[in-house]
Amino acid sequence: MCSIDGTLLDFKYLDRLADGDTAIHRLDPRAKVLVTLAFVVSVVSCGKYDLTALFPFFLFPVFMITLGNIPGLYLAKKIAIVIPFAVMVGMFNPLLDRQVMLQVGSLGITGGWISFASIVVRAVLTVGAALALVAVTGFPGICAALERLGMPQPFAVQLLFLYRYIFVLTEEGGQMARARELRTFGARGRGIGVYGSMIGHLLLRTWMRAERIHMAMLGRGFSGVFHTRRQFCFGVRETVFCLGWGLFFITARLVPVAHLLGTLVGF
Repeated sequence: MCSIDGTLLDFKYLDRLADGDTAIHRLDPRAKVLVTLAFVVSVVSCGKYDLTALFPFFLFPVFMITLGNIPGLYLAKKIAIVIPFAVMVGMFNPLLDRQVMLQVGSLGITGGWISFASIVVRAVLTVGAALALVAVTGFPGICAALERLGMPQPFAVQLLFLYRYIFVLTEEGGQMARARELRTFGARGRGIGVYGSMIGHLLLRTWMRAERIHMAMLGRGFSGVFHTRRQFCFGVRETVFCLGWGLFFITARLVPVAHLLGTLVGF
């Protein structure tokens, strides 16, 4: 019960962060979405052995977190949830790729370990940038921006409904978990059969509640269009934001910035 309630409050906290009034919050959501997409493409397009080429890209999520007044520890906890999946993806690389790519003293580092570290760093960068985007824009703003950028309206609405359905699911799950704890004691009510039945009832309860919410929306005149409080205005600040970060991503992708800095420091 505590875990489900904590998850729900966590999602709501992410929504509250998007209500800030910083310079990055006031930017047009389309600019932030475009820059984040360019960032993800630049990071993913790096070679599997280009580990040092990924380090300059940390500047973008740090910039978003700092300028948007986002708690770094909060985002670090969210990123830590995804890291095990990235570890599972690349855990066999050191076993399959044993060619020594780097020599550090008497220690030889194989290509498998470098590619494994590259996968983990990419996961940290992309997930961190995505969370920072949601924290400074809000999911409704992102969906509205994607619709303005050409995404079909039904798909954008479905994404937003899916996001809202998470709140319905967690609220209903919290109520069912609380009811189960109040009606049981000790180890009773904790079997696999009980949890299987609870999952089935949870899906039915959330489905019925979502239907009631949808009927209430239709009764209030919902026509498939979500209105956001922030007005869309792509001006000079948004243009400078897109061009500046776009130029940085191209430079970091094509120029070995980390290698050049290491050479200068070594010199």
